[in-house]
Amino acid sequence: MSEAPFPTVVLVHGAFADASSWNGVIEALQRRGHVVVAPPNPLRGLTADSAYIAGVLGQIDGPVLLVGHSYGGAVITNAATTARNVVGLVYVAAFAPDEGELLGEVENGSTDSVLNTALLPRRYPTGPAGETATEFGIDPARLHEVFAADLSAEQAAVLGATQRPVAEAAFGEASGPPAWRNLPSWAVVATGDKAAGTDVVRSMAQRAAAEIVELDGSHVIMMSQPGPVADVIVTAIEAVGKPAGDLPAPRRPQAETAERAGGPSS
Repeated sequence: MSEAPFPTVVLVHGAFADASSWNGVIEALQRRGHVVVAPPNPLRGLTADSAYIAGVLGQIDGPVLLVGHSYGGAVITNAATTARNVVGLVYVAAFAPDEGELLGEVENGSTDSVLNTALLPRRYPTGPAGETATEFGIDPARLHEVFAADLSAEQAAVLGATQRPVAEAAFGEASGPPAWRNLPSWAVVATGDKAAGTDVVRSMAQRAAAEIVELDGSHVIMMSQPGPVADVIVTAIEAVGKPAGDLPAPRRPQAETAERAGGPSS
């Protein structure tokens, strides 16, 4: 019997970015022989974006390891619930919301994030009759501080010029049932994350019972430290690439485990 192939790695970028934010990670994974796909994330709203990524997943033959950065974490949390070929999740400085949560409210509760102080609202057309909606970008003068403090000023200036705005709906739509309840998960927590907020990213990863690796760096840790981020992804690849009987069992969220044990939740 031939050995089962490793899964295709699908990398989903977050808000204010595009798929090129994964370039360093892609190069590291391809050097190790892994198949990688980095589709565009439309950034038009959690429901629409999750459906789009689920559509991409449905057109990939074989198993998929799904990786999300930042807002892309919320997208994969929802997209993987309808994609039968996803075998694991990796969150990179990413949100891992539970059912009913709104990312805007979650962000407001962070003491580490200063993102909201740097956002600039814009309008974009949504219909032929002149309808519009709100989207947000990061003030380019603040992007280095808020988003990419461990990149050079020159790199941050390029990110500020090429950033993709995200629709307000991305942070105002309730998240659905989370795929991390049924799939093994891994997480990279950036200790200097001032965008998503280190505190929020860490607490969500703990709640999802993800295997956590903390790296010193900013929100764009996959750009500043692509090698260590790729190492976490490879660890996940090797785990989910094992025969089904050897796969790590989905880990119960901490609060649920405590409740079933009769103890208090934290």
